[in-house]
Amino acid sequence: MAIKREPEKHANHERWLVSYGDFLTLLFAVFVAMYAMGQTDKKKAEELTQSLRESFGYSTRASAGQKGVLQSQDIKPIPAIKPEMAVIPITPKMPPAGPRQGNDGGGAGSKQLAGENEFREMASSIEAYLVKQGFQNKVTLSITQRGLVISLKEAGFFDSGSAKLKQDSISTLRGIAAGLQQYTNRFRVEGHTDSVPIRSSEFRSNWELSTARATNVIHFLVDSAGLSPNSLSAVGYGEFQPLVDNSTPEQRAKNRRVDIVVLAAEAASGEAKPETINLH
Repeated sequence: MAIKREPEKHANHERWLVSYGDFLTLLFAVFVAMYAMGQTDKKKAEELTQSLRESFGYSTRASAGQKGVLQSQDIKPIPAIKPEMAVIPITPKMPPAGPRQGNDGGGAGSKQLAGENEFREMASSIEAYLVKQGFQNKVTLSITQRGLVISLKEAGFFDSGSAKLKQDSISTLRGIAAGLQQYTNRFRVEGHTDSVPIRSSEFRSNWELSTARATNVIHFLVDSAGLSPNSLSAVGYGEFQPLVDNSTPEQRAKNRRVDIVVLAAEAASGEAKPETINLH
């Protein structure tokens, strides 16, 4: 009786699928791990962003549409008063939460003469304070060879043709002044208008209007903000020191301003009291 032989098994040519399946499993595990690591980094980045915003004095409850400090690279450097003046760009620097409120500088012994580094710190601090107060579009800042220029736009601080400070601008101006009290620099307040002539019972020309505005700002800085009158001076330029041409309403609005200039030591030398020279 013949013995039945089992038929020969054909070679399995699909054994590679086992290795391929293992490879896909490992690859899937790698991608899952990478995704998990990416999510962790994203969370940490959000925590870092929030921490920096709070350090800059921004509220965590700010609306989603409001620009934060980390997005403030679009803060525009303000042009100098004259195009020919060399402007030192303002380098963003981590400022305090805002100008020091209710601080008279801690006495004359603690005050210092501000230089370029202090101008940058003041500009950053005031910029952050203005954003917090919602006044960032009504005040511009620039650092020139003369010093730090704080330019108050007419639209934010004065009614058209008036030299009286708006009531809703008082607290903002007081906050700006609080950040200047710790320095011994001289301050010059300069009034400017556009080229549209003014003739009223109160002001004969733009010179009178610009001078009256500068003088009223000085009175406020002395009476309400505590700055020393010995360090302040006022001047009215009328329409004769424009930032831009007066050909359009937008350009004329830029020229209507009052500049508070924190004078550098070199520029302040011309502000010193003249000495009496004995000719005999």
